[in-house]
Amino acid sequence: MAMRKLQSSETNRRQMDLTGIESMDQCRHTLEQHNWNIEAAVQDRLNEQEGVPSVFNPPPSRPLQVNTADHRIYSYVVSRPQPRGLLGWGYYLIMLPFRFTYYTILDIFRFALRFIRPDPRSRVTDPVGDIVSFMHSFEEKYGRAHPVFYQGTYSQALNDAKRELRFLLVYLHGDDHQDSDEFCRNTLCAPEVISLINTRMLFWACSTNKPEGYRVSQALRENTYPFLAMIMLKDRRMTVVGRLEGLIQPDDLINQLTFIMDANQTYLVSERLEREERNQTQVLRQQQDEAYLASLRADQEKERKKREERERKRRKEEEVQQQKLAEERRRRNLQEEKERKLECLPPEPSPDDPESVKIIFKLPNDSRVERRFHFSQSLTVIHDFLFSLKESPEKFQIEANFPRRVLPCIPSEEWPNPPTLQEAGLSHTEVLFVQDLTDE
Repeated sequence: MAMRKLQSSETNRRQMDLTGIESMDQCRHTLEQHNWNIEAAVQDRLNEQEGVPSVFNPPPSRPLQVNTADHRIYSYVVSRPQPRGLLGWGYYLIMLPFRFTYYTILDIFRFALRFIRPDPRSRVTDPVGDIVSFMHSFEEKYGRAHPVFYQGTYSQALNDAKRELRFLLVYLHGDDHQDSDEFCRNTLCAPEVISLINTRMLFWACSTNKPEGYRVSQALRENTYPFLAMIMLKDRRMTVVGRLEGLIQPDDLINQLTFIMDANQTYLVSERLEREERNQTQVLRQQQDEAYLASLRADQEKERKKREERERKRRKEEEVQQQKLAEERRRRNLQEEKERKLECLPPEPSPDDPESVKIIFKLPNDSRVERRFHFSQSLTVIHDFLFSLKESPEKFQIEANFPRRVLPCIPSEEWPNPPTLQEAGLSHTEVLFVQDLTDE
């Protein structure tokens, strides 16, 4: 028991080194799926890394798309040798009625059985299990020296052959046929046959007693066993280009396979060139699309900048227009206020009025304005008079020189009620200065 655990641990470590899986539990699960066949597990893992679906997660079953109706299919049938000599013919003639009766009764029994119980092979439930089961039975009976079996479903083998532009050799094994054992032992396991198959094609095999093999048998419609079919991509369809039936010898098999491949190699070369041309066309189209998209993005960026510039100019024009309108409203309101102040001014006293004050105003533009006021009038009247003048600034203060001071003409916290001219200490003749405060 300890030795078995040690071997299992060593197998897990080998798989981890080959596939790069870091989890020991995942390695053990993968090996159990492949019945502890490390080669099968590694190949399935590498197929997954290359983007090929795992054989343990096959896509939904669908009808097999293989062209078998081409009249140019190369067919090679090896007939059983004729009896030789009197003894051979005698044995043949004696056994002929028994053989005829046996196969007739067997066919009648199978035909009647179909009405009682449907053929279980017609339902494919575990195609990968069928392949793995056939591989194990083959190796138990004929050893491990054999061509590398494709460890996947028939549909996956077709897809890989199509994608890689390789020949696909399909072998259907008839368990009950008298020539199957000799073919597998002497022909299929011959070193030269193994070398040819492994180097030049994919090899898929299954027993027709398995549902997956039976399904392929219904598609290829073999006449006898052993049966081999060569499939390749031809005229953009997976097509059977060669059929080999009967007990064929190793040298003859090599010659026939080589002949079929040489006769159809031009189709693969042509398809490979077409793929390269399509790929180049696709790359060129992609480059053109990228250049078009780059140009489109550049044009869109230019248009966006133009829109932003137009929007910026529009907002600026609107802002200028709003400022103009606000300035016009301000000036209109200011003019109305000046007119209102002018209308509210008390009349100017006469020069001979002893209570009158003559004031000369020096404006910021160096112009002079003269007017008379009454001593009893508030300093606010002076301010309203200056405010009503067109030459006066919008905001100003009035200063006196002797002594130098600012006259409180506008109500403030210190002077809620501005004083009169007399209270402000003005004499009968005064010179006052108007200080512009508009920019402050």
